[in-house]
Amino acid sequence: MTQADLVWVPMACTLPTVEQPLRAAEFDDLFATYLDHVDRLGPTHARLVLTGDMALITGVRALADRETECCSFFEFTITHSDTTKDAVELDIRVPSAHAEVLAALVSRAETVASRRERG
Repeated sequence: MTQADLVWVPMACTLPTVEQPLRAAEFDDLFATYLDHVDRLGPTHARLVLTGDMALITGVRALADRETECCSFFEFTITHSDTTKDAVELDIRVPSAHAEVLAALVSRAETVASRRERG
């Protein structure tokens, strides 16, 4: 993972620099394994729809909790989709001052997931 891969990591992040690539890799793994699609609901709100087994929601909650500890401006809401039992919706909201961070995170999610689709 290069420094360019960490572009979405905000300056306000309190996670030690040495741990940031590990956290980014956790998000990359989530995106590569489970991301179905992204709904951009506005500049400060995105919904990631993830599909997988029932353990998925536990892992997503744990990752979101750890991320909120170091980047408290993130607001994560995790729900099961009403349309399919194995889908989890991860809503991510940020204050307008961090809209660029959300945009970069969403872009990263889409890029990583598209690699899976290409094979």
